[in-house]
Amino acid sequence: MIAISRLEPADRTGWQQLFEGYNAFYERTLPAETYDEKWQAFRAGTSIHALCARDGDHVVGIAHFFRHPSTSGPDVCYLQDLFTAPEARGRGIGRALVEAVADWARGQRCARVYWHTAEDNEAARRLYDQVAEKTPFVHYRMVL
Repeated sequence: MIAISRLEPADRTGWQQLFEGYNAFYERTLPAETYDEKWQAFRAGTSIHALCARDGDHVVGIAHFFRHPSTSGPDVCYLQDLFTAPEARGRGIGRALVEAVADWARGQRCARVYWHTAEDNEAARRLYDQVAEKTPFVHYRMVL
């Protein structure tokens, strides 16, 4: 049975393993202090938020998200990171996490939840095509 909830202190190791897996998927490495900083921020739950999926005592999925203002209407929620343990995929964990973030955003009176993924992330896109609308927007970034 999968349960979705906030991160608890005992989840630190499982959360970090999944977050490291997420970052490895996107071919990036974060310094150890970033994991420490983000863990503290997620536990505080004031500016950025995290949910996890548990199978018994094991963290098998994570979602990181935050609310922000929109110039054209009510606040919106950005789902920044979503990752499921490879051995737990295909069990509806990603969908459950997306739905839990959407429930949180509704409770915050957000107008929508949005996210990005890599164009070649076919497994994730199969889920996303089922639960959300693909927009025609192109993503740009300027690294500073």
